[in-house]
Amino acid sequence: MERRNGIDAFGAGALVAFALFLAFNQIIIKMVNAGLQPVFFAGLRSLVAAVALWGWMRWRGRPTRLSRDMAVPGIAVGLVFGLEFLFMFMALDLTTVTRTAVLLYSMPVWMALAAHFLLPEERLRPVRVLGLGLAFFGVILALTDRTAGGEASLAGDLCAVVAAICWAAIALLARVSRLSRLAPDMQLWWQVLVSIPLLLGASVFFGPFIRDLQPIHLAGLAYQGVVVVAAGFALWLWLLSIYPVSGVASFAFLTPVFGVALGWLLLGEPVGPRLFAALVLVAAGIVLINRPRKA
Repeated sequence: MERRNGIDAFGAGALVAFALFLAFNQIIIKMVNAGLQPVFFAGLRSLVAAVALWGWMRWRGRPTRLSRDMAVPGIAVGLVFGLEFLFMFMALDLTTVTRTAVLLYSMPVWMALAAHFLLPEERLRPVRVLGLGLAFFGVILALTDRTAGGEASLAGDLCAVVAAICWAAIALLARVSRLSRLAPDMQLWWQVLVSIPLLLGASVFFGPFIRDLQPIHLAGLAYQGVVVVAAGFALWLWLLSIYPVSGVASFAFLTPVFGVALGWLLLGEPVGPRLFAALVLVAAGIVLINRPRKA
């Protein structure tokens, strides 16, 4: 398929479907957490993903050897990757999917803020400052919303925010370090390999590995490792190879919207006025932050 200068109907449909796919992913994590300890689950997912990614790269004829000159940035990005999913899986264990969806996808806020100081070409323009302000206010609004009760814990909310910051740090490391010379699949290869010992080692401090393990939880683990990381990653790379990066990024606001909708529809999680307002603010902020610069 030829490179496109803008998002066409097919691209829009694929990106909407991908946003829904990512939102549904959080439902699966929430479900599997009932059978496996979250950090142990995250480590197993990285292990399954490493096997799936190795098979994908071998099938594509891509090298899987780790070069020594990439060791320092590769280990660094892998450690941050592991921390991101440690906090993300803990967030989905401690708080609701609806709240995690809003807070986790505040990532563009932290990304834009850090890029302003680290990347001269990414200085904040007035429209991006407005978007950053809206999304940041949405995060504060979600954190201070304690009306949902039940699983809506402050500890879980803060875990989601830390996961979002780690996600932004991964993107920045890929931009400013030697990792930028690697293909995206090799960057992910470093991330999943380094995260395996980190997550499995850390899991011993978070209680029993097994909770109430059922076959559906094992299916969810396989889905996470193979479909989410391998197939989802391949689809994301393909979309980025066809469509402009700014156009692809502009659809990011749909994932928290779908996440809140699925959490309410499938899990019966409450969505109060304050959380809904936070969702609107974060989604609007993401759109403005990712708005392309006018020629």
